[in-house]
Amino acid sequence: MVDPAISVSAQDALDARLARFRQRSSAPAMRDSTDAMMLRAAVFAARVHATHRRKGASGEPYVNHVLEVAQILAEHGAPPEAVVAGLLHDTVEDSSDDPDPITHERLVDEFGEQVACIVAEATDDKSLPKETRKALQVKEASAKSQAAKMVKLADKISNLRAIAMSPPASWDHARRVEYVGWAGRVAIGLRGANPGLDALFDATYRAAMVRLAAEA
Repeated sequence: MVDPAISVSAQDALDARLARFRQRSSAPAMRDSTDAMMLRAAVFAARVHATHRRKGASGEPYVNHVLEVAQILAEHGAPPEAVVAGLLHDTVEDSSDDPDPITHERLVDEFGEQVACIVAEATDDKSLPKETRKALQVKEASAKSQAAKMVKLADKISNLRAIAMSPPASWDHARRVEYVGWAGRVAIGLRGANPGLDALFDATYRAAMVRLAAEA
């Protein structure tokens, strides 16, 4: 009931403010400012990946990869939830064998349902054989949400750069060529969510193929 001492317009404004407060209170992650949540996600990812290294010959810290993915997304106008998911996109998949593995429920508690669901879309089922996981990435790419498509495309861009510049020492030339071709097939289903990312993937793909051709 409207308080007779308050005008209808003032009461409406008060009701709206109360509704926004209740919404924020019901989603802990949304209490953060966008910048604060991104920084919190970066710290969270750094801790999860603290002992992880990339497979490349340089053995750089794995967190460098997720930071690059987030940077690519931010520079190409991806929504904040996609940038945060970019920072977190490997936390579940790569911690499954850790003493304290990260779960979907943990990400929901820490960063909200929306971010956690984007991460889930970008997470492979490691119980499946590797070749099956790769085939599913190609098959299911086009069915991903717009945000997940952006995250996966930025992930592929970062990986192509690494394969071209600092591949795993055990990977021969043929395996690198196969990976680049597979990434291209996945990217076909990811197109349309972000034209800027599409263009960057194309340029990165071409540069990787040119480098590999020169090394052949």
